[in-house]
Amino acid sequence: MSQFEEYIEVKGARVHNLKNIDVSIPRDKLVVITGLSGSGKSSLAFDTIYAEGQRRYIETFSAYARQFLGGLERPDVDKIDGLSPVIAIEQKTTSKSPRSTVGTITEIYDFLRLLYARASDAYSYNTGEKMVSYSDEQIKNLIIEEYDGKRINILAPVIRSRKGHYRELFEQIGKQGFVKVRTDGEIRDLVKGMKLDRYKTHDIEIVIDRLKVDKSADNDKRLTETINTAMYHGEDVLMIIDHDTNEARYFSRSLMCPSSGISYPNPEPNNFSFNSPKGACPKCNGIGTLHEVNPAKIIPDESLSIRGGALAPMGPEKKSWIFKQLELIAQRYNFNLGDPYKDIPDEARQIILYGGKDKFSVESKTLGITRDYKIEFEGVAKFIESQYENAQTTSLKRWAKEYMDKVSCDLCEGTRLRKESLYFKVNGLNIAELANKDIKDLTLWFKDITKHISEKQLKIGEEIIKEITTRLQFLLDVGLDYLSLNRSSKTLSGGEAQRIRLATQIGSQLVGVLYILDEPSIGLHQRDNEKLINSLVSLRDVGNSVIVVEHDKDMIERADYVIDIGPKAGRHGGEIISEGSPDELLKHHTLTADYLNGTKTIEIPKKRRTGNGHFLTLKGCTGNNLKNVSVAFPLGKMIGVTGVSGSGKSTLINETLYPILNAHYFNGVKKPMPYKSITGLEHLDKVIDINQSPIGRTPRSNPATYTGVFSEIRSLFAKTPEAMIRGYKPGRFSFNVKGGRCETCQGGGLRVIEMNFLPDVYVECETCQGKRFNRETLEIRYKGKSISDVLNMTINEAVDFFENIPKIHKKVKTIQDVGLGYITLGQQSTTLSGGEAQRIKLATELSKRDTGNTFYILDEPTTGLHFEDIRVLMLVLNKLADKGNTVLIIEHNLDVIKTVDHIIDIGYEGGKGGGKVVVEGTPEEVAEHKKSYTARFLKKELH
Repeated sequence: MSQFEEYIEVKGARVHNLKNIDVSIPRDKLVVITGLSGSGKSSLAFDTIYAEGQRRYIETFSAYARQFLGGLERPDVDKIDGLSPVIAIEQKTTSKSPRSTVGTITEIYDFLRLLYARASDAYSYNTGEKMVSYSDEQIKNLIIEEYDGKRINILAPVIRSRKGHYRELFEQIGKQGFVKVRTDGEIRDLVKGMKLDRYKTHDIEIVIDRLKVDKSADNDKRLTETINTAMYHGEDVLMIIDHDTNEARYFSRSLMCPSSGISYPNPEPNNFSFNSPKGACPKCNGIGTLHEVNPAKIIPDESLSIRGGALAPMGPEKKSWIFKQLELIAQRYNFNLGDPYKDIPDEARQIILYGGKDKFSVESKTLGITRDYKIEFEGVAKFIESQYENAQTTSLKRWAKEYMDKVSCDLCEGTRLRKESLYFKVNGLNIAELANKDIKDLTLWFKDITKHISEKQLKIGEEIIKEITTRLQFLLDVGLDYLSLNRSSKTLSGGEAQRIRLATQIGSQLVGVLYILDEPSIGLHQRDNEKLINSLVSLRDVGNSVIVVEHDKDMIERADYVIDIGPKAGRHGGEIISEGSPDELLKHHTLTADYLNGTKTIEIPKKRRTGNGHFLTLKGCTGNNLKNVSVAFPLGKMIGVTGVSGSGKSTLINETLYPILNAHYFNGVKKPMPYKSITGLEHLDKVIDINQSPIGRTPRSNPATYTGVFSEIRSLFAKTPEAMIRGYKPGRFSFNVKGGRCETCQGGGLRVIEMNFLPDVYVECETCQGKRFNRETLEIRYKGKSISDVLNMTINEAVDFFENIPKIHKKVKTIQDVGLGYITLGQQSTTLSGGEAQRIKLATELSKRDTGNTFYILDEPTTGLHFEDIRVLMLVLNKLADKGNTVLIIEHNLDVIKTVDHIIDIGYEGGKGGGKVVVEGTPEEVAEHKKSYTARFLKKELH
């Protein structure tokens, strides 16, 4: 094999901060690229290798097709040889649409729909009998067999159980040449102007033919024509009535219930899709839940009077049309608006909530006249409902939502599908029941299915069942046995979402492909890490090359080849400092090697904080999979919340605790998951949540604008004597609004030159030379630097430069403290790595003034961070905890877990098997627990 085929050769890569590097990456191996956050790992893996692979693929299309795809930029690299087709699995979070589920992302649900459309049995929802369908020839033969020698009527059903007088219909039937109809079981002659009682429900059939059945050829021909006509008018259903016994029997080309005559359309895959009008429940449109007005929320306190504010949406009495109407209702039903709500008569309550129309007269004794009054009241509940459905603004919708409960749809009972779709079954179960099973049970059901279905079903469904079983197996392999197919994708954690995409890719069984993964171990407990690594190894073993950008110790040790990029981050990185097998890596003295061989470690604190003695106690949490959990969070400590993926950590903290605190201190609108009580709120005075959502990634966003420090810098420039003389305001120093910016490039510093069929080219703006501002603005200087010079400063330089301006200094100092001293204030957010963006967000939140009683919630803050970055981050967080604040971290990383003061471990398993507090206490106490998975791995770290 030639050198060319065994390696992916990258020559002269200069993307972002890469320093013209050459690297040979072995093919068909598991290769890990590691290094500090911001050193250039993603620049090499994604922005060079993946970008080039994708560009070459698009180059194969015709010029015509390419103009619609938009060209891809050629990465700044001299050449890449030995590149296979590339698939990237990045950390993008999945769709937040309520219609996206685990089944739809993995495409398993699509196969299930196909199985049900082709190999299921249909049952009648009226009688539970098995449905039947016939061809015209079969119907003819059955009629001849069953009714031989008998007189029969052949009818076409046109109306079933519907109200109306149907005059026009009878006229139309007459015009088509028919002379008799059967209405509500009685055969009648069609007469002019015939009509029925419009307020009763009717069944109407057209009498197509009346004949005596025999086996003659004439009879055969007549029957064929009659069946065709009846099927045409009856929409593929016909009805036979025995003239002597008056017994009816139905025949249909579609699926039909033999005794009640209801028919289903022949099943297609989209009859089982809740995203298609053909399959979705008509009431909830396939979402499975509805918002319903809850009277208890409208009238929270029945002892109040309407005047005193019993109706929460309306508040106390004011001069408005609604209160005038309420006055009339009070007059009509003899009560007073000052009476407690509970004493109001039931009829009046009905009208107040659900509306009504009424007329009544009141005789005035003093004037001796009678006055007529008219009540036309929509009803408070109805008004709220109509606002929710038709409101133009989100704030109105949110207002209406406050008085509503999210309830399971009563028509489909949360299954999302129409009634008919739920009566197609395979081995006694419908598609919704299968989607509700967790993956573990579903896999067992499918392994067993072949024994329980007919030979015909097996022949049709064999291939589909094989596809479904292999895909389910891959979900089991990446440790997702606790999910079910109907689990909404917006409730998945970041790690789960990425592993689902990984399972989907492994499921496609491609060979000879280059997979590039971005930190797949995020959100994974050490226990599941083993499964993940095995999945990647199996991808490699079938003949694929796998490149992983990763900081995880186990992953680095299991790799075939490791590339370490450094030595530092940003402009001080971008070089390859070591490459080779994991054993060779340990011999080098790089930062990564030092942490792997134990020369450097993240120290375990000598003693744990004791806290301030107060507790925040949360009781009775039952959201998602939590099983009535009660937890006491010790304040003034650093708390770690641990547990396997899917055990309920995010539900407890992000979905229950944070919304409660946010609503209490800042009037947040997000509704917490169900809980019974919370105590200890008085010991805190604010909450700061730092989650995993990405920061705004546009070329106009940069660290200065994101952290808010740029506003302060602009105000500072506006206060310089020269700017005040010229009358410049802070807006003059913004590159996003007209006035101070360079208008040629509109403050971007770059100009786009559009090239047909080729990617757009960005060139420096010739007017401002990339400085973003016009000449007049740049003439304003502070300490000899213009606004453009300040944007080009690194954070380290800015810390010294703004030393005497506390507002600015505090913010840039925090960015420096989290280890980002090397980035510039004006660096485009699009060029920040994942770990850098995460820390910019941290710095923004951490630079807010802490009170000593602040509660910080961090969701996996080590995402994208190297061991050294984690050490720096822990220094910052420890400083916060030392001031008396409480820092709560949801984390799997053992380097973080071993340094916290108090651990709350949730488990034991994920999904149904989770949702309990397994153990809590100091890391030393937790490590001694026999059953906790976290304890098992923590013990090794502490000794």
